[in-house]
Amino acid sequence: METVHTIGRRKASVARLYITEGKGNFVINGKDYKDYFPLETLQFKLHQPFKVVELDGKFDIKVNVNGGGINGQADAIKLSIARALCEIDIEHRPALKAEGLLTRDPRVVERKKPGQKKARKKFQWVKR
Repeated sequence: METVHTIGRRKASVARLYITEGKGNFVINGKDYKDYFPLETLQFKLHQPFKVVELDGKFDIKVNVNGGGINGQADAIKLSIARALCEIDIEHRPALKAEGLLTRDPRVVERKKPGQKKARKKFQWVKR
């Protein structure tokens, strides 16, 4: 199997993923994934696509991710992993789709409007 390249996005984060068969090495921006994402919940997000198709620890993964915060970056990586697993074997698609792992979350921050304090919040109005 050659290297499979996929992209995942969430909010302002973009993850470029390179996956090959291997021993389960997981490198994000040159660091081990446990150093890059110290929280257990974020590490769980990264392993979720593998656990759905029961392939945890069978691939070496190298990810370049930038933009956004750690939550958005973890979700972007999760989407790119799910897309890569579909590219490797199309039989994984129904299981991943049923878990909602192939859906790109379109929600982004609403822009601030002129004449207002924030996107929806207005300046305080005084009658007298």
